[in-house]
Amino acid sequence: MTLRRVVVVSGTNTGVGKTIATAALAATATGDVVVVKPVQTGVAVDPYRDAEVVARLTGRAVEEYAALDDPLAPDTAARRQGVEIPPVSDYVARILALAAQHGTVVVEGAGGLLVRLDTDGGTLLDLATGLAETLPADIRLEVVVVCSAGLGTLNHTELTVGALRARGLEPAGLVIGSWPVEPGLAETCNLDDLPRVTGLPVLAVLPEGAGALALEEFLAEAPGWFAHAPI
Repeated sequence: MTLRRVVVVSGTNTGVGKTIATAALAATATGDVVVVKPVQTGVAVDPYRDAEVVARLTGRAVEEYAALDDPLAPDTAARRQGVEIPPVSDYVARILALAAQHGTVVVEGAGGLLVRLDTDGGTLLDLATGLAETLPADIRLEVVVVCSAGLGTLNHTELTVGALRARGLEPAGLVIGSWPVEPGLAETCNLDDLPRVTGLPVLAVLPEGAGALALEEFLAEAPGWFAHAPI
């Protein structure tokens, strides 16, 4: 029996390369893959929705459950817009249903781990916890933390990993979401220090500008970002 999995992708902050990391994880997964974006914000000002970016880069099936106009945390955007959005428990149920039908479900959060995805205070951490508590034994849960390469990433990454471990969730590893063409001292040191301070492997290092690649280029290059990462 083939073990299926749900991969929850959290960023340490907004703008760390989470969407491109989600695409890379989806592109390198084998078998039947679907990508889920539970909540998308900023649709009134940014035409490039995360799910659409992933679909363009990978050709994988994507689903988006809620969309909000303002580029803010989902709960704030929903309150400003005067609309109701589903609670995290609804997202858990929908992801469970997908996991029963697909080999891999990749779930991209919004911003950081504790950003509120609904107006009841539910976060991506709650979503991951809900999945851990309800997934059947033949479906594995993996949490991947996407972090930046530069100054400040050690603190942000340790805080995120610590919050996951406090809930009994051990992350599968880290992905550096955007590695600069000309890394400086901070980036070079952080590549060594991130696994040291978190106790987690760096699963992949994504090059700056990867999101601009065409589908064929992205699919061809993505495996190398994982193969060349220090483990």
